[in-house]
Amino acid sequence: MGWLPLWRHLADTADVAGRLWDHWLSPAVRRRIADELPGGDPDARTLAVWLAGVHDIGKATPAFACQAPHLAEQMRHQGLRYDPELIRADRRYAPHATAGHIVLADWLQEQGWTDPHPYAIVVGGHHGIPPTDENLRAVQFRPHLLSDRAWRQVQQELLTWMTDRAGATERLTAWSDAPLSQPVQAALTGLVIVADWIASNEDFFPYTLDDVGTDRLTVGWETLGLPTPWLPVAPPASVDDLFGARFELPAGAVPRPVQRTVADQATTMPTPGMLIVEAAMGEGKTEAALAAVEILARRTGAAGCYLALPTRATSDAMFGRMLSWLLRLPDAQVGRGERDVRLAHGKAALNPEYDQLRTTTLPTGIAQDAGGADIGVHAWLAGPKRTLLSSFVVGTIDQLLFAALRGRHLVLRHLGLAGKVVVIDEAHAYDVYMSRFLDRALEWLAAYGVPVVVLSATLPAQRRADLMAAYDRGRLGPPPRPTWRDRGKPVVDHYAAVRSDLRYPLVTASVAERGGTAISCADSGRSIEVQVRPLDDDLPTLAGLLRDQLSAGGCALVVRNTVARVHDTAAALRAALGPDFPVSVAHSRFMAVDRAAKDRWLRDTFGPPGTGSRPHRHIVVASQVAEQSLDIDFDLLVTDLAPVDLVLQRIGRLHRHPRPRPNRLTTPRCWITGADWTCEPPQPVSGSRRVYHPATLLRSAAVLLPHLDGAPLRLPADIPTLTQDAYGEAAVGPQSWQPTMVEAEAKQRDDVAAKELQADGYRLAEVAEHGVPLIGWLTGGVGKADDHTALGHVRDSDSESLEVLLLVRTADGLVIPPWIDGGGTPVPTGSVPHWPLPRQIARCTLPLPLAMTHADVIDGVIADLERRVDVAAWQSNQWLAGERVLDLDTDGRATVAGFDLHYSPTDGLQVAR
Repeated sequence: MGWLPLWRHLADTADVAGRLWDHWLSPAVRRRIADELPGGDPDARTLAVWLAGVHDIGKATPAFACQAPHLAEQMRHQGLRYDPELIRADRRYAPHATAGHIVLADWLQEQGWTDPHPYAIVVGGHHGIPPTDENLRAVQFRPHLLSDRAWRQVQQELLTWMTDRAGATERLTAWSDAPLSQPVQAALTGLVIVADWIASNEDFFPYTLDDVGTDRLTVGWETLGLPTPWLPVAPPASVDDLFGARFELPAGAVPRPVQRTVADQATTMPTPGMLIVEAAMGEGKTEAALAAVEILARRTGAAGCYLALPTRATSDAMFGRMLSWLLRLPDAQVGRGERDVRLAHGKAALNPEYDQLRTTTLPTGIAQDAGGADIGVHAWLAGPKRTLLSSFVVGTIDQLLFAALRGRHLVLRHLGLAGKVVVIDEAHAYDVYMSRFLDRALEWLAAYGVPVVVLSATLPAQRRADLMAAYDRGRLGPPPRPTWRDRGKPVVDHYAAVRSDLRYPLVTASVAERGGTAISCADSGRSIEVQVRPLDDDLPTLAGLLRDQLSAGGCALVVRNTVARVHDTAAALRAALGPDFPVSVAHSRFMAVDRAAKDRWLRDTFGPPGTGSRPHRHIVVASQVAEQSLDIDFDLLVTDLAPVDLVLQRIGRLHRHPRPRPNRLTTPRCWITGADWTCEPPQPVSGSRRVYHPATLLRSAAVLLPHLDGAPLRLPADIPTLTQDAYGEAAVGPQSWQPTMVEAEAKQRDDVAAKELQADGYRLAEVAEHGVPLIGWLTGGVGKADDHTALGHVRDSDSESLEVLLLVRTADGLVIPPWIDGGGTPVPTGSVPHWPLPRQIARCTLPLPLAMTHADVIDGVIADLERRVDVAAWQSNQWLAGERVLDLDTDGRATVAGFDLHYSPTDGLQVAR
């Protein structure tokens, strides 16, 4: 293995940092750093180059040098001696990043600095985890690990040389009086890590001293080929022209009122700031958010966006919409006009649109031409730990929640987000546990100056206020605490107006001080009145209802709260109704490739008029996958009782588009089942109570009660009242329900407090006071967690967390499931499969249900899977490493750890014990 002298690597890293600053880093991040330095942007660039140039000063120590005995002997001849046995015994206390922190801090103190740690921490944290106070003390108590007089002289020579080379010599005194905030410390650390990784890559900077001049930097930088930042040109002056240019509007269509309001607020609101957009399903919130991204990026210097969605399926759907928008953006203002994209979730490579961009052979991954600007996946940016460094990213909400999780290389996530506009879709979909991480992520986004756009059709007013308050804490700092002088004075509630506004549609924007301003806008005129009826939770009753209602044809959607209820319902309906009433299922427990096909079939079959061939009669029994982000339209709806916001989302799939309907189904009707309506209060079925808290289900039933066989439910007019009443604190429902509801709500409060405490065990601390170094920032975190491990910390631990690769066992061995493309291909387990077979295998990912993954059984399940199929030989393959195989017989059956499993491409996975 080759090597470079330390001075050469330091110079390479400093030079790369300069290029990153000039040609890759967003103007927003540059400005955020520059604002804290007395010399502004030139100072900030010099500081970034200097820190990159000294990042590995900890390698000029005995603790590091002892690792290469043959080179250490050469150093010994130059007077750099140490006791090998003593150093080897203690060197674990002085990893070179921690050692470098101390060496730099000591040197700065010799230059007259009082507190060098907000600067030295960039060196100390450049391997992903900043040192703790205990780490630093452990090294200081063992000075032999760092230096004697000769070693100290070398360290001082290197630091003095790099300080002069970077142009920082004359700036040290000024910086000593300019302590850095934690967001700036983190951003600089992330930038140094990126520069270090690039300069350490032999493809860009070979381990040779033949090219020590500027050509070395030029060749390396051009080989890397990073895209230049997106610098949006001024958008069209009128909202009509903006939407007409960026989106495919029907002939004669104009932007809807909510879209106009969002564009206007994005143009005039203070920045940094947050926009919360509440409007009914189908009102064009996504297009409004993308228009806001363009406007806010122009105003703030953001060079891209992150679009956060609840699930992989919704992220995949959004990725195509983002590409369509990017294709319509005008050319970049300067630079090459490249727009690098990323789909950020665990199975992104299985998305065909993304895979087409990702698998090109060009260094920049260019695959589409956007009228002069190239769109592609940059090969280097698509590497591990770099998820958010691309300019335009679509992914699951988890990637954003990870920004509030104490884990290694967190600074890279922060660096990626700090230069973007962040859009959070379906904000109502995140539970108490996830919301705890989301609120902390919002604090840090605001501290970086990141504009945020939040979208929801059914957001409780209290949650609206919580989101705004979290963002304000990062933007303005914690609210001042009352003192004794404030005794007797009323406590100022800056969010009272935000919390109490029940208008709808509503756009809430940040103001200069704490709180927000709410702007009500008209809806688009698209409204329906839905007749809501209770229905006994009895499968023969459901079958009779559907037989009657669909007698002349029509398409019905039945939504269940658990996959088990989906399967039981589908089986009962097929048996009762026969082939004249076709029944299909949709849920999360399909193989990845089958799930994608199922989503496409739903959109093509039940989407807007003109998208496909709609059947004369059909019944779809679905889980919550039908709830959001699928543009599907049914003539009749039956749904389990669920939290009211989710019931409203489901009703949004009813009569969604104008189209001819069977005579009996021209009036929108929704039946609510999944509960015993004869009880006082109604008793939700046990499966629903495991998924949703009973108190939430009871409050949902209470606010829906006036509409059950009563007044029609008006959409969108009734959305805000129903949502706010269901999630408010005032009692709802009949008096006879109150004892049960009071008890359930007390239990819910206890459960919420427990979830918050559990989340806080791994949640990042709030932004500290200005100048507090990031020492100990990630203490007690998840360490070296990959995305899969981290996912278990930002979602409730009861979530499904184990996935397998589904293969079929034949007499000749394992094969790809025969019903998918490439099916029947033999799969070797004793060796790594040849390309493209690993990708075909990865498409067969299947999530196992909670029954097989809870703490009491998961070890037995994993042990049995590993006993059945040994794939140790796959661990060197990036597609298959860490995966486990579920082998089914040719009838789709297997028994694993006492569970009987059956899988079919039509119905997915069924499990019994």
